Amino acid sequence: MKESIPLTWRRIPERYRMKGNKCTNCSTNYFPPRIVCPKCRRKGKMETLYFKGAGKIYSFTEINSPATGFEEQVPYVFAIITLDEGSNVTGQIVDARGTDVKIGDRVESVFRKIQSDDPEGLIHYGFKFRLVKQ
Repeated sequence: MKESIPLTWRRIPERYRMKGNKCTNCSTNYFPPRIVCPKCRRKGKMETLYFKGAGKIYSFTEINSPATGFEEQVPYVFAIITLDEGSNVTGQIVDARGTDVKIGDRVESVFRKIQSDDPEGLIHYGFKFRLVKQ
């Protein structure tokens, strides 16, 4: 499914800078940003938080049968990442196969092309993750 140009532009802060937020009442971090803290409701006050993009792999899978628009990228590894700030995020692990990845591996975010609408259409960029060599 293609994303509209206005929606793409509205999502730039969260896709390009990993912009989330933090509840000042319960100190819970959220990505993507939320308007209201699910725990505190009206008592919570949200403030902007920029995530560093580093974390650990919580779970992963290797995709061999992709969604529409991602056919050229198969096979690729898709993971749930627990960021150091405490929020979970899903993302693609680049430059790795499923046999290279283990639960608990450290990753860092990188800025990459996500997909393009067609040869001359809108190109969507955002964050993906790569393994941190130790």
